[in-house]
Amino acid sequence: MPAQPAIAVTGSTGAVGGRVARDLAARGIPQRLLVREAARAPRLEGAEVHVAGYSDADAADVALAGVETLFMVSASESADRVEHHRTFIDAAARAGVRSIVYTSFLAAAPDAVFTLGRDHAATEDLLRASGMSWTFLRDNFYMDMMELFAGDDGVIRGPAGAGRCSLVSRSDVAATAVAVLLDPGAHAEKAYDLTGPEALTLEEVAQKISAVRGHPVRYLDETIDEAYASRAVLGAPRWQVDAWVSTYTAIGSGDLARVSRDVEAVTGRPAQSFDEFLGAIA
Repeated sequence: MPAQPAIAVTGSTGAVGGRVARDLAARGIPQRLLVREAARAPRLEGAEVHVAGYSDADAADVALAGVETLFMVSASESADRVEHHRTFIDAAARAGVRSIVYTSFLAAAPDAVFTLGRDHAATEDLLRASGMSWTFLRDNFYMDMMELFAGDDGVIRGPAGAGRCSLVSRSDVAATAVAVLLDPGAHAEKAYDLTGPEALTLEEVAQKISAVRGHPVRYLDETIDEAYASRAVLGAPRWQVDAWVSTYTAIGSGDLARVSRDVEAVTGRPAQSFDEFLGAIA
C-alpha cells in the first residue's frame, strides 16, 4: 500500500503552489493536492488529488483527514477572504493537521497600508489561535508581476513616489516553502520575511525592464486622486480598487523597503535579484 501523504498542498494550479508541488514530486515525497477543480490539478507522481475549496467545510474535512503538514496559499482576493480562511483553518484543526505553512505578506498588520495586508494579519491571528503549529512566509510583491503593472503604453502608473520595494521572486518563495515543509518542526512559530536582495523604486524597476526587454517602460507617479480616477473605468468594486491603489501607496510609505536574508537562511542560497530574474526569463 502506498504511503499516506503527510503533506497537503493548496494552490497547485497556481504559480507558487505549482512550484511547491512539482518540487516535492521531484523529491519523491507523497503529497495531497487540494484543488477546486480536479481537471486543473497537475499530474504528478505520488500525488493524490482532492477537491476542496476553502469555504467548503465538509469537503475540507475529508480532504485533510490524515494530513500532518499543510501548505496554505492565501485564497483568491475577495471581500470575504478572511472568512474563507477561517472555514478552512477550522477544518484543518478538526482533521488533526499539526502544522500549517501560510503565505502571508510583508508588513502584514491590522492597519497595513496595503489593504490586503490586513487580511493576512487577520489570518495570522486565526492561525495563532488555532492550536496548530504555524509558519508564516511573509513575501513581498512578486518580481514576476512587475511587467504586468505596465499598461499597453509601457507606463507603470501609481502613487508610489520614490518609495522602495524589496521584490521577491515566486521561485524563491516556493523554494522557501519546500524547505519548511520538509522540516516543519524546525520552523514552528516562525515568521519569515521573504524579499529580494535589494529595494528598488518603480522608476528603477521600469529602467531594468526596458534594458532587458529592449522596449521602453517608464514609471509615472500619480496622485492618489489620479490613481482612483484612472482605475474607475474598470468598474471594479471599491475594495478591489483600494487594493490596487494601496499597492503603490504601500511602496511609497516605505513599509515594503525592508531587505531580509530569510530566503537564504532557510534555503541555503541567496535570493534572486531583479536583474537575475529578468535575465532568466529573457
